[in-house]
Amino acid sequence: MADIYFVAAEASGDLLAKEVIQVILRDRPHLEVSGIGGQELASIGIASPIDIAPLSVLGFLEGIKAYGDVVKLADAAADAIIASEPKVVVLVDSWGFMLRVAQRVRARAPHVRLVKLIGPQVWATRPGRAKTLAATVDHLLCMHDIEVDYYAPFGLKTTVIGNPALSRGGKGNREEFRRHNGLLEDDKAILVLPGSRRSEIERVAPSLIDAALSVKKSLPATRLFVQPAESVSDLFFQSFPNVRNEFVVLGNGEGRFDAMAGADIVMACSGTVTSEVAIQETPMIVAYKTGWITWALARGLLYKKKHITLLNILNDDQEIAPEFVQTKQDAALIAAQAVRWLKEPGALANQRALQANALLRLQKEETPAAVLAAGAILEEFSEA
Repeated sequence: MADIYFVAAEASGDLLAKEVIQVILRDRPHLEVSGIGGQELASIGIASPIDIAPLSVLGFLEGIKAYGDVVKLADAAADAIIASEPKVVVLVDSWGFMLRVAQRVRARAPHVRLVKLIGPQVWATRPGRAKTLAATVDHLLCMHDIEVDYYAPFGLKTTVIGNPALSRGGKGNREEFRRHNGLLEDDKAILVLPGSRRSEIERVAPSLIDAALSVKKSLPATRLFVQPAESVSDLFFQSFPNVRNEFVVLGNGEGRFDAMAGADIVMACSGTVTSEVAIQETPMIVAYKTGWITWALARGLLYKKKHITLLNILNDDQEIAPEFVQTKQDAALIAAQAVRWLKEPGALANQRALQANALLRLQKEETPAAVLAAGAILEEFSEA
């Protein structure tokens, strides 16, 4: 039996769920917390009753292909939740899957309090999702103040917790990373962050790896580092069997913020990690590519912003960090941007200053997101 039940379907949600659970158990150690998740939840002793690996898909067409798995897993998740008889269920990120789980739990156990931890990007894509979510869950814990107005007409209780990435880990130790890796003050280093989903390793990582290699060809003294996410590390090494010939491969451990801070340029697949890089004020180049059907639908019908990186979106949709998306995701273009930064006097310092100023729009000196989320969840538990 469980008092609170978490469901996390992907790597970023798994990490956030872990952080929130740790706060909950610190404050209320007698509570029974169970969950469905991955390696992060397992690391704190929460064993998942189902394997969520099939949910690591990306895009509309990929989602259709995996639809059968999504439905089966939603059914299995609902079964596991109902069997545990929790008072509160927390559904972390992953809009489509969590909506299905919520609907199934609501139909079978209407007394259970449903909390959605991180909502869909209604301010960037389909605002109609606000009505759908409001009809399905009891409480939304969202990242940004701008989201609240979308839900107010539908009466959904909403709590702004901030961006979890901005209160995660703090500033890395640039000097320690560079000392540990034998980098002198004037040495230049590029860090590649190739993504955390299978589709990102297949579609985005090759351009980032090739771009970094191209930079090294132009500027041979440049040191290259890559840090694949643990969730896709096996696929990454299968896809790039010779990566260690040119790159220093970093583990996905506690030193990742040091690596972000220690690099002179980060080449990253778009995602939560870009907010973490932004904290370090390291110049970053963002890449992203999805299936063409997904892209056509997003650009034609769904996505209302010019940019995809949060640092850019929340700064009046201006390109602070350069983006190379879809047709622009070309290794030569990415490499050319990096070479310009490395060759032009003051270019890296200017980019750091631009990103630092833009970061002020994302970052507030306040309680960490995980603490605010835990407090809201415990309030729901007390009222259940």
